[in-house]
Amino acid sequence: MSTTSQRAELKEQLRARFVGKTLNEVPTPSVVLDLAKLQVNCQRMLEATQRLGLLWRPHIKTHKASPPSTPRPHVPPLTPYQTTELARLQVGDTLTTPVSLIVSTIAEAENILPLLKEYQSRGRPVNILFSFPLFPTAAPRLAALLTHLGPDSLTLMIDHPSQLEPLATLAAATPAAHRPLIFLKLDTSYGRAGVPPNTPACTSLIAAVLDAEARGVCVLHGLYAHAGHSYAARGGVGDVAGYLAGEVRGLVDVAREVVAAGGGRKAGRAPLVLSLGATPTAMMVQEPGFLEGEKGGGAVGEVEGLVRELKGEGLLLEVHAGVYTTLDMQQLAAHAGDMSPMTADAIAISVVAEVASLYPDRGVNGTTEALITAGSLALGREPVADKGKTPGQDYAGWGFVMPWGLANPTPGPDFPRVHNGWKVGRISQEHGILTWHGPKEDEIPLHYGQRVRVWPNHSCIAGSGFDWYLIVDSSKGRDDQVVDVWPRWRGW
Repeated sequence: MSTTSQRAELKEQLRARFVGKTLNEVPTPSVVLDLAKLQVNCQRMLEATQRLGLLWRPHIKTHKASPPSTPRPHVPPLTPYQTTELARLQVGDTLTTPVSLIVSTIAEAENILPLLKEYQSRGRPVNILFSFPLFPTAAPRLAALLTHLGPDSLTLMIDHPSQLEPLATLAAATPAAHRPLIFLKLDTSYGRAGVPPNTPACTSLIAAVLDAEARGVCVLHGLYAHAGHSYAARGGVGDVAGYLAGEVRGLVDVAREVVAAGGGRKAGRAPLVLSLGATPTAMMVQEPGFLEGEKGGGAVGEVEGLVRELKGEGLLLEVHAGVYTTLDMQQLAAHAGDMSPMTADAIAISVVAEVASLYPDRGVNGTTEALITAGSLALGREPVADKGKTPGQDYAGWGFVMPWGLANPTPGPDFPRVHNGWKVGRISQEHGILTWHGPKEDEIPLHYGQRVRVWPNHSCIAGSGFDWYLIVDSSKGRDDQVVDVWPRWRGW
């Protein structure tokens, strides 16, 4: 039996096991996605980027919704299969625009390959960006991907001249017409990866990459910044715009340096692409009037001015994001949008858990605590940063109980400062402890065996502990009946 057939058979076995059941009948913990909310979140981003004439590159590491890992050759078979549901929503399955994706692991790229081949067969150009700065052992597998997909299909991240050595090895292993595209990875204050703009290190990297391009090793495609630190925003659009302005400022400065060094637009060369994102800053494009001259001064006005300048200089702007599909408590805390998408009702992911024990009077001010069947392996161990003026006053839990089966308060516009209700206050590996935040007299009773659904802090981490997603569809009138199962993949 082929690998593709095995994957299809597994999916059908899962569907036979779960479809039609309610979330009160599935094992705990289980991770759940609401299809209706995913569709809305994806469509809003597609419509916003298209309306503003921006390039769009979604990140698929958030969900990895595709067949699980099975024994496979170095590159998977090229027969398309219908199990990359969320990736299809992200790029607009029926559109004709280019399909540009970001992956964090090579396994993600290998698993998404059949879908990319399918889009190529429909005439859609495809490109996959491996978002980790190139390391030596990655070169052979990336070369295989580039060979399968063809010219202009693979983009790599470079933030140090040493990475040009495995890049040359990769280029030598692929046809001459298949030169990999390159993003220079910039660090615009996040501090995770990238070269800082306006530094000698950045100038040296530009020179080294342009030299590699002149030798036929690669093609300098553009510049990439990722404002992951924007997750710490708390002041709404104005605060998020400050992080976005930092991204754009760094990208424009380095783009001008690249042009001055001879890497600008010229005959036969495509315009440089400036890629920016992380969900909080990317969500800005959904704001009414943004980049259309209607938002006024401050950081928003600075961004609009810089974007006008870069367009006037023949540069292209690309937006990238991943968590926007599901959203989570971190994104709710950032308040990246003033409009309806950034509310608790838009969070599409939840973890179903079960109350396994109760501890009356053990909590703060004599409140109850409850043990649930979801700890760090189900929810992740990534906190929402405490940015409140008084330490410990703002939400600092590991997940928040959604109002499903009990009238738990829904976090509103004052979250994370105001967050009364049941939250996951402590976790260990398999154990989660629900704690009550608020007056004891307002405590909502829980009972042994009760099921709860928890909104996790970070959907990427929460999903990684599971082999598949259970899919519900609130647009059908029930948000607790399984309508499909989406396997995930694992591995590096």
